[in-house]
Amino acid sequence: MCIGLNYRRHAAESGATPPERPIIFSKLQNAVAACNEDIPLSDIAVEYDYEAELVVVIGRTARNLAVANAMDHVFGFCNGNDLSARDLQTQSSQWLLGKSLDHFGPIGPWIVSSDEAGDPAQMSVRCMVNGEVRQSSSAGDMIFSVAELVSFISRHFTLDPGDVIFTGTPEGVADGRPDHPWLKPGDEVVVEVGPLGRLVNRMVKPA
Repeated sequence: MCIGLNYRRHAAESGATPPERPIIFSKLQNAVAACNEDIPLSDIAVEYDYEAELVVVIGRTARNLAVANAMDHVFGFCNGNDLSARDLQTQSSQWLLGKSLDHFGPIGPWIVSSDEAGDPAQMSVRCMVNGEVRQSSSAGDMIFSVAELVSFISRHFTLDPGDVIFTGTPEGVADGRPDHPWLKPGDEVVVEVGPLGRLVNRMVKPA
């Protein structure tokens, strides 16, 4: 599961009004990729973008949770990159096509359990492309907290152990910059969230 426009400054750079309720969309299973796995960028799109994100990993079945109990069902956290093909994403009001290309949801390099990770609201969120810092913010800029997101989703459908939630990205995406530095084959993207290690992926031409 993924959350859209969940950072105040990202909503501002997108020219969007901060949402009153979480915006929920999904990535399909084919989007999952590992740390150090190459990400193919085909010629079906041009506007390839990065999105550094804090990812929540569910540890216990969650259904109809109160916010106060939501964190009891979180096993831990990892880095995520909600890679997006903006020109596909904006073809309609549905974002799925631009979000679920093969390997467009890398996560890793590991899961840090919630008891060791600390307060997610205090975690820094950074993205580097070829060593250049593109995003540098804090999960404290989230509109909806991790507990609020888990509670909200669980009131609509069941979350199972192993489910992951991409919680949104901060400002600094290519789509929000005046020069639109879209990703291209050969680019290395690094995501670092709090104490969760480094998620590294290289963009490549498809085989």
